[in-house]
Amino acid sequence: MNMGKSRLEAFSDGVIAIIITIMVLDLKQPAGADFAAIERVLPVFLNYVLSFVTIAIYWNNHHHLLQAAERISGAVLWANMHLLFWLSFFPFVTGWMGENYSAPVPAILYGCIAFMAGFAYWLLGRVIIAVDGKQSRLARAVGKDGKGVFSVLLYALGIAGAVFSATLSQLFYVAVALMWLVPDRRIEKRLADQARE
Repeated sequence: MNMGKSRLEAFSDGVIAIIITIMVLDLKQPAGADFAAIERVLPVFLNYVLSFVTIAIYWNNHHHLLQAAERISGAVLWANMHLLFWLSFFPFVTGWMGENYSAPVPAILYGCIAFMAGFAYWLLGRVIIAVDGKQSRLARAVGKDGKGVFSVLLYALGIAGAVFSATLSQLFYVAVALMWLVPDRRIEKRLADQARE
């Protein structure tokens, strides 16, 4: 099975747009018109910002991943759906952790969803490489993908850290977001080099 990348990318963009829309619709207006009212909803807002940035990072890097892909197979389609499945949980865990920011269980579940999304993204890259070959653009760009593996490790540390402190786990989640804030330059560089060839 082979299909154009544009259809897969358009579908994924639509799902990600819906995820972000659901997250923002879950934000409640402060009950009051003073700074104290804002302070009461600040954890929910900050958690929304973290999740928005995380989803935006996935969207950016997913775009680069598909640009580097040479073929789309059935396995790639299912790996992509696997990623979207885990991303679709972000509105739920964002709201729950935001409302219960100092409780360990919501922080653990947030980390589990983030961990699985990170794993699913890594797996999508591996499936694309398996379809395109070990000498493909993507394979040469990402190599062993130490950054991706390190991200999943940080999520695991965040999950474990929640047992001691929900704030500690959230710091691990923020660290992953900061690490990926700039889109993956390895893929951008490989695509630019190929365009010059």
